[in-house]
Amino acid sequence: MKILIAEDEIALQESIVKFLQRDGHVCEVATDFTEANYKVSLYEYDIVVLDINLVNGSGIDVLRTIKQRKAKTGVIIISANNSLDNKLEGLDLGADDYITKPFHLTELNARIKAVIRRGRFNGSSDIIFNEIRINTEARQTYINNIKIQLTKKEYELLIYFIVNKNRALSKNVIAEHLWGDSIDLSDNFDFIYVHINNLRKKMTKVAANYIKTVYGIGYRFTEE
Repeated sequence: MKILIAEDEIALQESIVKFLQRDGHVCEVATDFTEANYKVSLYEYDIVVLDINLVNGSGIDVLRTIKQRKAKTGVIIISANNSLDNKLEGLDLGADDYITKPFHLTELNARIKAVIRRGRFNGSSDIIFNEIRINTEARQTYINNIKIQLTKKEYELLIYFIVNKNRALSKNVIAEHLWGDSIDLSDNFDFIYVHINNLRKKMTKVAANYIKTVYGIGYRFTEE
């Protein structure tokens, strides 16, 4: 999953990033309101971990920007302020959860997983598409109940395709989601073809055909 951590306490920000990266997430950071608001305006994230009290602005306004875009981004508000008013304002605007500092990183990770399950997977830890089943807790993939071994990027790529099924995805969008916004500096996306080709080889013939090439654009995951 692609996660933005908008937190101006650098030590906490770094701890969150390190912990979530160990769990396989792609993490980006914003250290103030301007950077956070810019990134949510430009990029789409699965989850934004959002401090209410950012330098030079309010996380509530960043939340408004996310909702104005009508993005499917889950939002978890974090704050040292245990004010009921702040909590209710964030939740009323569409935040998915609220956690008060100090907190355990394991609790934050559990809440992130819960928000993703509710928002993308109908509350289940399993993602199912025809004969494909992915258990997101164990990070295991099955086709016709036979486990297949995927690399980290192949696994994330398959999830991203299924979540965005029937949608044409450009190589740039795929690269940005799986590698973060630093991929913008790349002038060649041939490595995307390599990962997709390897994923196809590991799937059954029928399942591999779900990944369609959209010439001049990128790829679409569909059974059509």
